[in-house]
Amino acid sequence: MRLAFIAAAPLLLLFAACSPPAADTNAAPPMVQMSSDARSTMERVNSARFTNPMPATLAEPLAAAPADAPTPAPGPAGDTPTAAAPAESVSYDAGLVRIQVLLDRAHFSPGVIDGYDGENVRKAVSAYQGAHGLTVSGLADDALLTQLEQADSSPALVAYVISAEDVAGPFADVPDDLEAMSRLQRVGYESATEALAEKFHMDEDLLRTLNPGVDFTAAGVEIVVANGGGELSASVTSIEVDKRDGAVLAYDADNRLVAYYPATIGSSEAPAPSGDHAVRAIAFDPTYHYDPARLPTFGERDHGALTIAAGPNNPVGAVWIALTADTYGIHGAPNPSQVSKTASHGCVRLTNWDATELGRAVRAGVPVRFRDTGGVVAQRTAASGG
Repeated sequence: MRLAFIAAAPLLLLFAACSPPAADTNAAPPMVQMSSDARSTMERVNSARFTNPMPATLAEPLAAAPADAPTPAPGPAGDTPTAAAPAESVSYDAGLVRIQVLLDRAHFSPGVIDGYDGENVRKAVSAYQGAHGLTVSGLADDALLTQLEQADSSPALVAYVISAEDVAGPFADVPDDLEAMSRLQRVGYESATEALAEKFHMDEDLLRTLNPGVDFTAAGVEIVVANGGGELSASVTSIEVDKRDGAVLAYDADNRLVAYYPATIGSSEAPAPSGDHAVRAIAFDPTYHYDPARLPTFGERDHGALTIAAGPNNPVGAVWIALTADTYGIHGAPNPSQVSKTASHGCVRLTNWDATELGRAVRAGVPVRFRDTGGVVAQRTAASGG
């Protein structure tokens, strides 16, 4: 999203907008224990193997946004899906849930954890394979699952007791229209279900499927959640933005790939920048300032500049990492399932949890290189002889 604003609440205010996933499940005893069906599902997923080999190509590969696609409106309404969601009749793959969770914990993000094959999990698999000296195929299999669980044997799914804070809200519908959104005091979650799914890096449908019949608005209820990743232990000293493959790669001081995130990066109408830039500042829980005078190619001009309150569902989500390229940044997103599947207005859009993880690991001055050629992981693997 190419934004005519300074995303701030002020830029020096670096408090967290998203809680880290509760990999160490909360200690409060449940008032309502999970059902036997949910517990059986949790145990089944935690012991699942990857028995369904990925096909060489996706059955419905993600299409690139057409060059003549209608110009999206600014803000959340600008998302232009390029692939349909999985059919409701298709069940999640238990082994793939495990792989997605383990990749998330290894900081090779599959995006939202949903148990489905797709571009984002394949990109994460490719990145993990390249970073660990494996043949880069992008195809998950039981051998990969074995390697992931050897590195981290914690269960993929765990029990969690819904807390009073989880259901406190306030929750409210978030309008797509920026002018209507600007009248909200906070652009928060629309429901406790959405808040819980995002807290645990999950798709809302998977959360509901794992917990049939659960009232997610009730504190004290025990549920099944993904045991996803926490903060990076390494400091990020350089970032690459792979514009062709739709990904952000983070490196440490030894030039080791320590994190990989799927990303929405610009569009044909508003491409992301190229070349070398740097992190200018980081803001958590930022407000969003929209000035149509500085976005000449987008949307109606029936209102003036707007300020959108902070919150995980505002147009830049939970984090704004400002770049030295004027008006550009790396930021969160209100729709995690659409990351890397939609167009943006020129900026780099991650899930809120991935943007939060990256934001906590970088500092001002970290170099950011935008690569137009793509295949950064494969290129580095070939160069190193891997």
